[in-house]
Amino acid sequence: MEKVITLILGGGQGKRLYPLTMYRSKPAVPIGGKYRLIDIPISNCLHSGLKDIYVLTQFNSESLNNHINNTYRFDYFSRAFVRILAAEQTIDSTNWFQGTADAVKKNLFHLDLKGDEDILILSGDHLYNMDYTYMVDYHREKGADFTVSVAPVKSDEVSEYGILKMSSSGRITGFKEKPATGAEVKDFAISGKARAKVHSPAGYPYLASMGVYVYKAKALAKALEQSGADFGKEVIPHSIKNLKGVGYVFNGYWKDVGTIESFYDANMDMASSKSHFSFFYEGLVFTRPRFLPTARVYKCRVEHSLIAEGSIINDAEITNSIVGLRSIVGKGCRIADTVIMGADYYEESVNSGPARVGIGDNSHIEKAIVDKNARIGKNVVIANSKKLKNADCGNYFIRDGIVIVPKNAVLKDGTKI
Repeated sequence: MEKVITLILGGGQGKRLYPLTMYRSKPAVPIGGKYRLIDIPISNCLHSGLKDIYVLTQFNSESLNNHINNTYRFDYFSRAFVRILAAEQTIDSTNWFQGTADAVKKNLFHLDLKGDEDILILSGDHLYNMDYTYMVDYHREKGADFTVSVAPVKSDEVSEYGILKMSSSGRITGFKEKPATGAEVKDFAISGKARAKVHSPAGYPYLASMGVYVYKAKALAKALEQSGADFGKEVIPHSIKNLKGVGYVFNGYWKDVGTIESFYDANMDMASSKSHFSFFYEGLVFTRPRFLPTARVYKCRVEHSLIAEGSIINDAEITNSIVGLRSIVGKGCRIADTVIMGADYYEESVNSGPARVGIGDNSHIEKAIVDKNARIGKNVVIANSKKLKNADCGNYFIRDGIVIVPKNAVLKDGTKI
């Protein structure tokens, strides 16, 4: 698509996804056994024919930078690129990015804009399959200064999103960033006439911003100059008052995976027999090519699960789970409702420490997230037996009742959680 430049925001600290963001930024978090969150928007861009893609990074960016540099390589005769724009000190500014909008503002000079381009701005931590050409075409047909992609949401979900009010013509007339209650946006509900037009299903009376924006280059520069550092809290409200903005309704599956609970739920959905988002059959999701052997599964019972290449599973029972790259699962293990992210390397024997990378014999893991390179010993039980909601326990954490074993953590033989 001509004269469209894409900016993917990947610099946030990701506090709500901690401890998965202990050593990496949000977009670098593994998902679905072998992918990274950043692969979703980049793949959507490539399928949409978008070739000028920038990723803005700042916090814990080494893992993200490494993944992008090793994944998205194009031949010498292609003008396509995926380029990192890291936070930097300049003559004009010595500060870190102060928000999503500030990150874009400080990098506009890198884009060498002529003024007639459209700027597509995306979040790096959402799960959806979207052809952006339809949104850009809609934006241009409407003659809009900016366009926000919106998705129908339930009344009890309004506090999680920015909620927009749209006229029957599609013009955005109001916006509330994460309202505490539905009462604050009571007059934002989609009218009866408009519901059929936007194809909003019953029980989904509001429209939430997906964090997907298209701006005319000149309008974006003006909005960034005159408003604050954050898109949702400042730039979008300012743009609604001073520019022509329209909403583009997206009716496909879309999920913000910015919290531990939503991330866990998304992975569990992928492992189900009828998942909302699947890496099968739909738009191909690109990721780093790895030259690994096929998974080896011996004397196992596996139900409703995904198992990535390079895994070795021996005489185990796995149910409703995702088993990531190079996972080693020992004899007699029982794993249920769990995300195992796998490992970056193989370890044939224990060189030091109480356990080798992987999951030791006769361990039982239920409703957990096991991050990369974790060493879980033999006869370990992870089941949140005390039914804690949230806890920080050194070598493991509990968020929303889900036990998280962080990257490189060690659980000794016989540990019980």
